[in-house]
Amino acid sequence: MAAPLSVEVEFGGGAELLFDGIKKHQVTLPGQEEPWDIRNLLVWIKKNLLKERPELFIQGDSVRPGLLVLVNDADWELLGELDYQLQDQDSILFISTLHGG
Repeated sequence: MAAPLSVEVEFGGGAELLFDGIKKHQVTLPGQEEPWDIRNLLVWIKKNLLKERPELFIQGDSVRPGLLVLVNDADWELLGELDYQLQDQDSILFISTLHGG
């Protein structure tokens, strides 16, 4: 069984508005059978942090196009995207690149 993980989840570029305007969240993910990955984290975020308009954050089992995801300041595309296995003390940043005008 995977041990609980403590990670920092941060939202920027307007994405924080979907989370009551709170940019940084220190979260402890509970222990579970499978190791935590970004796919599982997105489900957890939707259930526990997301306050409104999930369609602006989640599309299918991934993030909506237009959201940049960084894990420890590295583009998640270089790390395996949804399959990246989270490590204790990881920092995951979601930045919206879509802006109204």
